[in-house]
Amino acid sequence: MLALLGFLMILVFMILIMTGRLSAMIALIIVPVVFALLGGFGREMGPMALEGIKSVAPTGIMILFAILFFGILIDAGVFDPIINTILKLVKGDPVKIAIGTAVLALIISLDGDGTTTYMITISAMLPLYKRIRMKSLTLAGIAVSASGVMNLLPWGGPTARVMTALNLEMSDVFTPVIPSMIGGVLFVLFMAYFLGRKERKRIGVIELDYGVVAQEVAATTEDMHLKRPKLIVFNYALTIILLVALIMELLPTTVLFMLGFAIVITINYPKMSDQKERVANYADNALSVVSMVFAAGIFTGILSGTEMVDAMANSMIKHIPDAMGSHFAVITAVISAPFTFFMSNDAFYYGVLPLLAKAGAAYGIDPAMIGRASLFGLPVHLLSPLVPSTYLLVGMVGEDFGKLQRAFLKWACGSTAVLILVALVLGIIPL
Repeated sequence: MLALLGFLMILVFMILIMTGRLSAMIALIIVPVVFALLGGFGREMGPMALEGIKSVAPTGIMILFAILFFGILIDAGVFDPIINTILKLVKGDPVKIAIGTAVLALIISLDGDGTTTYMITISAMLPLYKRIRMKSLTLAGIAVSASGVMNLLPWGGPTARVMTALNLEMSDVFTPVIPSMIGGVLFVLFMAYFLGRKERKRIGVIELDYGVVAQEVAATTEDMHLKRPKLIVFNYALTIILLVALIMELLPTTVLFMLGFAIVITINYPKMSDQKERVANYADNALSVVSMVFAAGIFTGILSGTEMVDAMANSMIKHIPDAMGSHFAVITAVISAPFTFFMSNDAFYYGVLPLLAKAGAAYGIDPAMIGRASLFGLPVHLLSPLVPSTYLLVGMVGEDFGKLQRAFLKWACGSTAVLILVALVLGIIPL
């Protein structure tokens, strides 16, 4: 009975999200409460939900301050020298331009926000693509491919969802998959080189006046009064120190981002009025993401507290051949691509992943392994029609969403395959 109730809860949750009847945040709160009441857990429901909220609190706070930290860096113009350097280096060679696009998108993707990545990358590179008649679809494809790999960062969303849904730490999920991410980055650079070669064959190498292109790019840049060119070295040093501290786990992730944000906003914008303005500028994005995390705490708290997830996992295990049980991590990695393509991240990571983790545990596979494996389908996910930021991308370059899917879905599958292969070779997930 519990298993049936749990599966119905997941099904209703997915339908409500995918049909747009409810937002993910509202569905994460209402659906588990309704099904807890139907299951006769009315009195225990409050403590279950509260326990779930407590478990996700560190993740929610970490995401909040990560968004603010990288937002301040972007406002201060930390990435502007990188953009200008890329424009100088690539000149009129399509191969260099494609690779430069990939490098820029990979760097900007450090903030974990696909929307920001697309806005900066497209604004910087589109004038160059138009001037030498390179296909804007190539620009869009490279940007979405880079974002797909970098989306594994713990403040990017999916990894935070894994940590939230399975109650894991960054050291359990993200740190071990860094080698896979490096493999994915190299694949994106190879893809950019290949596409650049095709464009070079089509249009050749064109001589350009860098000053003209730089002026065109500068003309698209707003809020110049926010730039802090004199603090560029300090901002770079602070970013590197923070990233190193995160990887070495010198302090809890949440504390590191809180400290990093406090330092970066105080040094770059010492006036109280400027600080309030910068925080308010990112309040909308931060609130929508963080509120989702806490809403997910209610969902996972009730799902676990009622033991529905245990009953569903046991039901799934009965239908998996014993010979396949030891390969459950690989199975999870492979199915994560189509699952996240046809459903939202929230539906997959909060609804399906806990079931996969419980099922894998029955075969002796650590839930952290299943969590890592579930991330490898992200390059495919970003080409899903359920991802709003991708619509922004195709709109900025003036291309059709279907054309982007047809041209780059195979590359996204290749990126996922590389992530999985590296993970298997290095033992990040078991074969």
